[in-house]
Amino acid sequence: MDYFNALALIINFIVIPGLTYGSQLALGALGVTLIYAVLRFSNFAHGELMSFGTMICILFTWLGQSYGFSFSFLPTALLFVPIAVIFCVLYCIVIEKFVFSFYRKQKADPIITLIASIGVMFLTAGLIRFIIGPGDQSFNDGVRFIFSVRDFKNFTGLEQGFGLKTTQALTIGITLFLSISLFWFLNSTKTGKSMRAFSDNEELALLSGIDPNKVVLVTWIIAGSLATFAGVLYGLDKIYKPFIFLQMLLPIFSAAILGGVGNPIGAFIGGYIIALSELIVTFAYKRVLGYILPENLAPDSMMQFLATDYKYAVSFIILVIVLIIKPTGIFSGKTI
Repeated sequence: MDYFNALALIINFIVIPGLTYGSQLALGALGVTLIYAVLRFSNFAHGELMSFGTMICILFTWLGQSYGFSFSFLPTALLFVPIAVIFCVLYCIVIEKFVFSFYRKQKADPIITLIASIGVMFLTAGLIRFIIGPGDQSFNDGVRFIFSVRDFKNFTGLEQGFGLKTTQALTIGITLFLSISLFWFLNSTKTGKSMRAFSDNEELALLSGIDPNKVVLVTWIIAGSLATFAGVLYGLDKIYKPFIFLQMLLPIFSAAILGGVGNPIGAFIGGYIIALSELIVTFAYKRVLGYILPENLAPDSMMQFLATDYKYAVSFIILVIVLIIKPTGIFSGKTI
């Protein structure tokens, strides 16, 4: 029975939160990877695009709630995600037209475009804080749990248990659906194959009659959509903090690089590896070991490798290790 209690603790504090957070990082890393693979630059503004899409969703959610809109036991914000996606995509198209297209036409070095994306990042951050302010915003009005820790304990009779929040199930389910849809689109549709060809060899793709403007437009549509879903799901699961998405850039890029920059499957898997690694390293194992070890060997300390304040340091350490040992990532090569 003690082993089941230990397992319940691990599932509640590592497995379920890790899969949830990993899903959010996976969506973010997919957007970063797609931009890098097709448009050939690292978009440091992606975190703020996530924040922008989430902000739009929050504003429309507030508006809908004022008119009595609700989504039963699910968060009302889900009703307005499509609107947020449209606004975020339009914003992406605007910055593409007035910023990134200039450098692409000039065939500027990728580092120049990267620096431009940093400028877009600060511009977007300022715009967001001007519109919604710097404070935290909670916008999850749905039923909190599918089943709670207490329900699990009552059902099993264990001392410890695990619960599943509605937002956690939504995050994992929506991420799997979006990721499978993206992989199918890239591999099975004419437009997706055009994007892959453009990514592999731009000059040859142009000679084959592929419209570069269409490829760029579709890339931004997908990246803006993924950014919005990633931001909204993160905000629903935790809370919307305008500053948090800038901090998420490190684990997102770590996930993309770990998987192999330019490879969507690698970015998807990398997101879960980074998330689970952060939680495994920062989890306090005192209670778990107390259940599985004899009483005389039970630890007195928290048995924690790193404090939770150093969670993002784990992403940095993994990033450094990958860059030293295998810079091309798990799935080597820049390809979609």
